[in-house]
Amino acid sequence: MSTLSVEEKIRRNEENLILSVQDLHTSFFTDSGEVKAVNGVSFNLGKGKILGVVGESGSGKSVTAYSIMQILADTGRVVGGKILYKGRNLLDFSKKEMDAFRGDKCSIIFQDPMTSLNPVFTVGYQLNEALRLHTNYKTKEAATQRSIELLKMVGVNEPEKRIHQYPYEHSGGMRQRVMIAMALACEPDILIADEPTTALDVTIQAQILELMKDLQKQLGMAIILVTHDLGVIASMCDEIIVMYGGRVCERGTADDIFYNPCHEYTKGLLRSIPNVDNMKEKLVPISGTPINLLNMPKGCAFCPRCDNAMKICLEEVPPEMQMPDGHYASCWLNVKKQMEGVSADE
Repeated sequence: MSTLSVEEKIRRNEENLILSVQDLHTSFFTDSGEVKAVNGVSFNLGKGKILGVVGESGSGKSVTAYSIMQILADTGRVVGGKILYKGRNLLDFSKKEMDAFRGDKCSIIFQDPMTSLNPVFTVGYQLNEALRLHTNYKTKEAATQRSIELLKMVGVNEPEKRIHQYPYEHSGGMRQRVMIAMALACEPDILIADEPTTALDVTIQAQILELMKDLQKQLGMAIILVTHDLGVIASMCDEIIVMYGGRVCERGTADDIFYNPCHEYTKGLLRSIPNVDNMKEKLVPISGTPINLLNMPKGCAFCPRCDNAMKICLEEVPPEMQMPDGHYASCWLNVKKQMEGVSADE
């Protein structure tokens, strides 16, 4: 059996790559100064893959998603880096090209299903609007029929009746299903789900996540799942990146992150979620408060909250380093361990 050359592996990886975010920097310019919300974030998304982006509020995960869609607030601007969709930089797209990209190639589900739908229009009208704007369903009749099919696809009961109802007549879970149907209207290559289960109760959360997983397999689209809850994405994602202070502090598979965390922030996140195997264990919150993005530390962003911080953590940003199992983390403790290991071998 022949083995692939390095060049062939690179070529195949590039062919399977649908999105590549490279050294992304996004800032908000306020009266108080520049808020550096995203500081050099990089990741790749393969065709048909699910990428989880995890971090607490203010970590930059949602801003990263909005930067990809270019739907930032008026004060926000991408100030550096590239966002490559199939090799083309989205930051160079014209307004017309970007309008076509949104919805047609990439769709987003927002955090709160309670406020994401317009309360003064029926569900059917809003679905039809998306279809007639971005697809070939130009007549009202064709768009309505497709809307009914989409609602059936996402598990909405009695869709023929539901399309004539207003958002307030639907539960939170049903509204989120409508939002997913709207996002899938154009069968996009990429679906960004920004905290899709935040406002829902636990049982509905599980249903929505299972629905997204089934649709991803059925349609073959890639998903970027943004969340603050590691437990939400444990069984869903092919790869997870953990963000803090606008930077990626750790990246790897779910097994890497859950069973061999190598950054102190990731370890803190895992200690703060319930452990089914031992419910008697006390949950340990991460000490301190989230970082002030207006006053970023010179070194590691997590340093002020880290119990194992060293002097170098205050002075320099840690490099991203490959761990023995193959995943990556940016923590000076790993550099120290490696140096100590080298010294011991010598």
